[in-house]
Amino acid sequence: MNQVRTIIDKEWAEVFKNRTVMLTTLLLPLLFAIMPLVMLRAMGGSLGDIPAESAGIPSGALAICKGMNGTECMQAYMMGQFMIMFLLMPVMIPVTIAAYSIVGEKTTRSLEPLLATPITTAQLLLGKALAAVIPAVIAGWLSFGIFALGTYLIGLSPVVRAYLLSPSWLLAILILGPILALISVNFALWVSSRVSDPRVAEQISAVIILPIMLLGGALMAGWVVMNLVSVLMTILAALLIAIGLSYLGVLIFERETILTRWK
Repeated sequence: MNQVRTIIDKEWAEVFKNRTVMLTTLLLPLLFAIMPLVMLRAMGGSLGDIPAESAGIPSGALAICKGMNGTECMQAYMMGQFMIMFLLMPVMIPVTIAAYSIVGEKTTRSLEPLLATPITTAQLLLGKALAAVIPAVIAGWLSFGIFALGTYLIGLSPVVRAYLLSPSWLLAILILGPILALISVNFALWVSSRVSDPRVAEQISAVIILPIMLLGGALMAGWVVMNLVSVLMTILAALLIAIGLSYLGVLIFERETILTRWK
C-alpha cells in the first residue's frame, strides 16, 4: 500500500496546485448545500394546508406525500431533485481530475518514468482512482451534512425532514454516491489512457454524468420513487459495475503500448 499512498500524494500535490480544481472542490459542495435550504425557506407555507393532491405534483410522485399537506408535499418533491445533486457531486468533481490523470502526465512527460518503476498496473490505477475519489466523497458528505443541519436551523417540517433524511436517501448519499464516484473515475481513467488530448478526455468522460441526470428527470416525472428496496438493488448493481470496470481497466491498460503509441 506504500506505492498506492505515494501515487495518491503525488496526484494531490499536482492537482490541488490548480486553483480551478480547488475552487470546484470547495465551492460546488457549499453551493449545493445552501441552494436547497434557501428554496425551502422561501417556499415557507405558500400552499397552506391544501391537500397534497392539489399541489401540482405528478401523480406518480404522490407516494412520497403520505401524511403531508400541500406545502410539505411540494417541499419534499422539490428537494428530491436536489438530493440527486448530492449523488451527482461525487461523480462530477473527480471526473476532471481522473480524465487528466494519465493523458496529462503524458503531455508533461512525467508518465514514462512513472511507468518505468516497479509499481504494478493495479497499484497505479488504484492510487489514481483513490486520489480523485477521496476528495469528492468527503466534499459530498460534508455538503450533505451542512444541508441536513440546515433543515433543523430553518425549522423544516418534521415530516419533510423525515423524508429527506430517510434510510433510503442516507444509503444513497453515503454509500451509493462513493460507488458512483468509483465508476466515473474508472471510466475517466480508461478514457484518459486511450486519448492524447486532455480536453478530449474531459469531454468524453463527462458522458458518465448523463445516467444520473436521467435519474433526476425520472424522479421529477414520478416515474421512479426512492425506496429502500430500489436503493439497495441500485447499490448492488453499481458495486458490481465498479468492480467490473476496475478489473477491466487493469486488463486493458497496456503500459508499453501507451508509451510507444504516444511518442
